Amino acid sequence: MRLSSGAALKLFNGQDGEWLAEVSEAGKKGGAAICTAPLRDQSMPCDLWLLFAPIKKARTDFIVEKAVELGVSRILPVQTQFTNSDRIRQDRLQAHAMEAAEQCGALHVPQVGDLTRLDHLLSNWPTERKLLFCDEAEAGARAPALSGAPAPAAILIGPEGGFSDAERNRLHAMDQTRVIALGPRILRADTAAVAALTLWQTTCGDWF
Repeated sequence: MRLSSGAALKLFNGQDGEWLAEVSEAGKKGGAAICTAPLRDQSMPCDLWLLFAPIKKARTDFIVEKAVELGVSRILPVQTQFTNSDRIRQDRLQAHAMEAAEQCGALHVPQVGDLTRLDHLLSNWPTERKLLFCDEAEAGARAPALSGAPAPAAILIGPEGGFSDAERNRLHAMDQTRVIALGPRILRADTAAVAALTLWQTTCGDWF
């Protein structure tokens, strides 16, 4: 960050709020800072997860960045039958989430999970967590109200190739699933993530 000794900065660790601090040591490989005064109490996002199938690198980065800005508590990349990418750099995406939190003033950095097969994730799905399934096949349908899906909840965004019939049937059969339509047009995966998160936050989250 090119800060020298005596420089002021703001620090947070996800537990103790935001603090004003002063650099006490500065070096090429590390440094130290002394917290001098509290600035903001710790705040946590709503208990909302985002599940998405990785796409092209820049657009996956966009999804992670916007998920942090829109206040998710956990980010879970999932591998579906039609997922274009079969691997991710979890450490790189976690660092991207940290940068996004710093940029938007969030005091919590969501944990980015490793790429997990969707069917494995659904096999152990928590009974108390609603799963909002954004199904592109529902484009043009009237979206149900989200008021009945408060936290804990999760939003599932599919891959560019859509969901397979087997995946769709399994999701529809789960008691926790609520099928959501995102307007009259089929959205790109990154657009769908932003739209779905915004809808949930305005009805069930911290945008009141």
